[in-house]
Amino acid sequence: MNIVDKIILVLAIALIWVQPAIALEYPLPLSYSNAQLRGKDFTGQVLQAAEFSNANLESVNFTDADLRGAILSASNLTNTKLHRANLAYAMIDQVEFQGTDLSDAVLTEAILLRSSFQNVNIQGTDFTGAVLDRDQIRQLCKQADGVNSKTNVATRDSLGCP
Repeated sequence: MNIVDKIILVLAIALIWVQPAIALEYPLPLSYSNAQLRGKDFTGQVLQAAEFSNANLESVNFTDADLRGAILSASNLTNTKLHRANLAYAMIDQVEFQGTDLSDAVLTEAILLRSSFQNVNIQGTDFTGAVLDRDQIRQLCKQADGVNSKTNVATRDSLGCP
């Protein structure tokens, strides 16, 4: 066996050992697009980059869930619990937040364009760097209060409220 064959053999063995580790560290995102998930409990689950586009998430519990980079575009989030959920870098556009609990959630760098907020709890929610319409910010500033327990950022400061 010449030196080139030995190098190829070593690389092949390395790839066999490394590949399962990569697969476990970076799983493929879950897809719940167009799903009917009313009342489902995702408490504490890791759902990074999961896709929930056009899903019925009414009364779903995402308390303490890791939803970083998740896509919830055009989904129904009526009475949904997102208490202490991490939604950093999430795409949450065209959503009606109605009766939604966003308390102590992290929405840093999230995209929330064309979403509406009616009767929502944003106590301690961190919106730092989130993309919001001016009207959304004005509406949210009327009730913004508290400090996020994970980021130590005040909700009013994260929204840029006067």
